[in-house]
Amino acid sequence: MKLPINIEELLGGKAVENDRIEYKTGWNPDAIYRSICAFANDFDETGGGYIVVGVKEVNGRPVRPVIGIDPDKIESIEKEMVGYNNLMRPYYQPRLYIEEADGKTILVIKVSAGERRPYKVPDCITAKQKMYNYYIRYNSSSIVPKDEYERELIDLANRTPFDDRGNDQITLKDISPLLLHDYLVKVKSSLADEPLTDNMETVLEQMELLEPTPEGYSIKNVAAMMFAERPDRFFKQAQVEIVLFPEGRERNPNNLIEVEPIRGSVPTMIKETLSYLRTNVIKKKILKPKDDEHSDKFYNYPYQALEEAVVNSLYHRDWTIREPVEITIEPDRISILNFSGPNHTIPMEAVREGMSLRSRRYRNRRLGEFLKELDLTEGRGTGIPTIQDELKANGSPKATIETDEERTYFLIDIPCHPEFLEETLLVDTNVTKDGVKGGVKGGVKELTDIQKIILFEIQLNTYITTSELAQKLNIKFRTLQRYISQLKEMGFLSRKGGRKDGEWVVRIKNVT
Repeated sequence: MKLPINIEELLGGKAVENDRIEYKTGWNPDAIYRSICAFANDFDETGGGYIVVGVKEVNGRPVRPVIGIDPDKIESIEKEMVGYNNLMRPYYQPRLYIEEADGKTILVIKVSAGERRPYKVPDCITAKQKMYNYYIRYNSSSIVPKDEYERELIDLANRTPFDDRGNDQITLKDISPLLLHDYLVKVKSSLADEPLTDNMETVLEQMELLEPTPEGYSIKNVAAMMFAERPDRFFKQAQVEIVLFPEGRERNPNNLIEVEPIRGSVPTMIKETLSYLRTNVIKKKILKPKDDEHSDKFYNYPYQALEEAVVNSLYHRDWTIREPVEITIEPDRISILNFSGPNHTIPMEAVREGMSLRSRRYRNRRLGEFLKELDLTEGRGTGIPTIQDELKANGSPKATIETDEERTYFLIDIPCHPEFLEETLLVDTNVTKDGVKGGVKGGVKELTDIQKIILFEIQLNTYITTSELAQKLNIKFRTLQRYISQLKEMGFLSRKGGRKDGEWVVRIKNVT
């Protein structure tokens, strides 16, 4: 059986949080099974954990080279585990992997969140007289829960997150071998060597993406979220919708541009959404102070802040709610809305403060595992602090967060850098809709809606070609040329450089 992630990533603590890994110098079933029980109970709903046997640790970090274990003892350990698994109440079976590191043999015990929690285990599983207790993880230790913690653990019975549930509608044909193989290659899993066409079921089973049923198995929802080309077939409105308001939503809600909805697997939606924002929205400015040889470089929106916000919106959304992730772009902000809102374990004061939103309950724990392994999220409530840190480093104002008391939605507003607000195109909103040419009203130049949209798109990408712009706006090339000529005559637009290597220059005019 092959480990779904690369052993070096596991030993390096890159793919899994440190408190989800325990290192054991040797085979000690009493301590190991207490940890197995704690990981299986998954009290914080982070997806279980790993126990690595044959590795010494100091201050929670593995010591290299590893110590390893005697390969001749593996068979007896496997037989012991069969008996010990039967002693857990209810029955639980972790997965055992035999791996190589530093030329030595080590064992990796993968413990997934149990579907029949809460679990009990004898305090000393090797003792003749057995005293049973629940165990949970507390930081990096396995402890017996007391009072409120014990009651809360019992309340978790049969509460399986939606992404970790089986779905009878999903079939093997819905899982893309291409997307799955691409993922396995990126995380450096040895499963990438398996021919998926013939072994799809086996690979999904080893990745714990199949849920046993009386009829056989059902494929878990997270498999479709990650590896189906059209997960929106199973989760309605599983898409990202982007809307641009060139003058602002409140100032002119009728002047808007709707981008074609972005669909696909979660990594695909993240990639295509960020690609659109990077290409069409993010702009850089360089200022050279007179008395300083160094230049100041900043962006209207730092890419890393947008990346965190987009990933969070898909990671933490409620996939049972038929609403898309909505991204609204206005002159002074980008707003990202997803349903539902932050967990009730997060105080409303923390939401209003807009800093760390660390939850004890993760809505999509398995999805988070996959995104973590792809380095798309850090987990553990670090997303919002990262966004605020990136904005601060860029010289931008702080992002704000909004939700309601019922936590039905999560809205984050990422403000534009103040230096770019001066370049916001301000146009007269009281214009006729049937005119083609910009007119003059009281000595102030007017623009039609299409002229405003053209200028807005050029502001987003000053290197866009006329043919690209015509295709993007779905208008004829000659018609666009006529509009551009009008804008040049009015003094709003000019060209710097040649037709192939030149750049558009938008001359900002406050005509409100």
